[in-house]
Amino acid sequence: MRCSKKPRIRGPASPLLATPLTVGYYFYNPTENKVSVARNGEFLEDKFLSTENTRNDVDLQEVEEDVTLPIVEPVTQQEHVETQPETVEEVQTQDLRRSTRVRQEPDRYLGFLVSQDGGDLNEPTFYGEAVSGSESEQWQEAMKAEMRSMYDNQVWELTNLPQHCRAVGRKWVFKKKTNMDGNVHTFKARLVEKGFMQTHGIDYDETFSPVAMLKSIRILMAISAYFNYEIWQMDVKTAFLNGKLTEDVYIQQPEGFVDPKNPDKVCKLLKSIYGLEQASRSWNLHFDVRIKEFGFTKSEFEPCVYTKFSGSVVTFMVLYVDDILLIGNCWVLWVSSDQTDSRIILDLSNLAGLIYLIG
Repeated sequence: MRCSKKPRIRGPASPLLATPLTVGYYFYNPTENKVSVARNGEFLEDKFLSTENTRNDVDLQEVEEDVTLPIVEPVTQQEHVETQPETVEEVQTQDLRRSTRVRQEPDRYLGFLVSQDGGDLNEPTFYGEAVSGSESEQWQEAMKAEMRSMYDNQVWELTNLPQHCRAVGRKWVFKKKTNMDGNVHTFKARLVEKGFMQTHGIDYDETFSPVAMLKSIRILMAISAYFNYEIWQMDVKTAFLNGKLTEDVYIQQPEGFVDPKNPDKVCKLLKSIYGLEQASRSWNLHFDVRIKEFGFTKSEFEPCVYTKFSGSVVTFMVLYVDDILLIGNCWVLWVSSDQTDSRIILDLSNLAGLIYLIG
């Protein structure tokens, strides 16, 4: 290979020693015993092939004998092991740099800060703990109220478990509901089905259920403030128990409320309960059908906002899971007509006025 005339270093034909790098090619001149570098070169393949000696023997031997390369002494395993403790000691002696700045909440949040954990409410985690604790009477009443809702809504029927079917597990969940000040005002017991034991395609299919966006609620709040509308809130008791199921789902009888005459039977669900994968969707579909019977129209852009216009009466209804927000200019008219009829199909609790939203 011959160096091109473009580089500053020129020389006769010389063997190529290395592949091109960022600088160029390395060329070895056996006559002067020098190595030169050039960016361009001319390959003389025919000339080298026509010579008597082959390039693989003569050239490589000369390179191995004459070219001196820096020798790096290998590090033995013993030396490597001895240096390890020194490196570890250096890392251990390095102190982590931590900020000494005193953290303080901004002044604009003073008066609005709420504890993230909500304090220790001492809630039982299973049935045995609830019935044996100091607040067993309150939890017993809460469980009885939950079972009354189950019977009133005809959520299940006792039956024998069919072959090749499995009964899904259930458990009691206990919760103390607090007001905006953090004071306990309600003991709540929920019979929850273990949805993680369900099989997709067999026990359920679709699970998506929309909720009202917070920005939609803020917009309606601004409208009500501008037009001086009234805002009221209603809560649907055991909302998920209203949704109807299209799949066959079997669960075990509730702990503490097993039928003594049929202890071996299971509960075939006719309606959804809390914990089911499709419970929220079933409730939302049921509410949508029922509320449209009272003349409400679903918003085209917000699936959980409904409107109703009757002459000069304007009513907005917002659904956030099981909380209903009513905004309008004639609350008395709605109370005297629609609310009375709606209580027949939905167990509503009137909260008199909006005080605490999505809490």
